[in-house]
Amino acid sequence: MYVHLGGNVVVPDKEIIGIFDMNIVTTSSATIQFLRVAEEEGFVVRISDEKPKSFIITERDKRSIIYLSPISAFTLIRRTQKIEE
Repeated sequence: MYVHLGGNVVVPDKEIIGIFDMNIVTTSSATIQFLRVAEEEGFVVRISDEKPKSFIITERDKRSIIYLSPISAFTLIRRTQKIEE
């Protein structure tokens, strides 16, 4: 099944490694550094120009892709849970 991450971005649920709330995890300097390095190395995809509410780590063909989504982590997690049902 697929999960809509916002905008025109849809990913297979099997590619999702983790969904994280930006307000919670960006209080950690390690997470901020991780996202900064990932963006510098080209692993980050901004789904929209809106302020991201969550980020989603995925893996496709042994390559990590991090999506910055305007949709809350709670909503995205609920979407993945509906798929499992």
